[in-house]
Amino acid sequence: MAFHEIRFPTGISLGASGGPERRTEIVTLASGYEERNSPWADSRRRYNAGYGVRSLGDIHQVIAFFEARSGRLHGFRFKDFSDFQSPPPGSVISSNDQIIGTGDGMALDFQLYKNYISGSQSYARVITKPVDGSVRVALDGVEQSAGLFTVDSASGIVTFSVAPGAGVSVSAGFTFDVPVRFDADFLEINQAAFNAGQIPNIPLVEVRL
Repeated sequence: MAFHEIRFPTGISLGASGGPERRTEIVTLASGYEERNSPWADSRRRYNAGYGVRSLGDIHQVIAFFEARSGRLHGFRFKDFSDFQSPPPGSVISSNDQIIGTGDGMALDFQLYKNYISGSQSYARVITKPVDGSVRVALDGVEQSAGLFTVDSASGIVTFSVAPGAGVSVSAGFTFDVPVRFDADFLEINQAAFNAGQIPNIPLVEVRL
């Protein structure tokens, strides 16, 4: 299995449905109370891209993409139009959008994260597939020039040429894709008419890298 650094056609993913999935184990006790536990530390996204197929041209794109990935074998990038950037929807990306770490005077590498906050609770999502050229970085709120750091768009790791000083806040802004694979080895194509058709179900599932 490999990961192909190529994005699923965005014109089709724009019409996809899906979102985050969690796994929760619930045991109901004799008293009626519940015990709840989650074996997953992180959420996982699922999508159905079939809703975005609108023409024979779209069908041809999906078939080619599916065949080139060997079905479920190889992963690829997917743009989730409901959640693809560091700031809230409609906002402009800023180098201060997300705190990704604190300097200690020695560490050069910092992983990109997106933080989801509701009330007093928060969840830090690891971002492994930033869009190349989209990442902006700041130290203590001061944006850094591109020559002072590099970004691995295949892992989401920001590497500084000089380690940020102890206690220095490291922040970033970016757009990103979700690493996914097909969740079926079969595409059921409905040839509804001579110049149109459907693929009702194109299941995709996030892969953890």
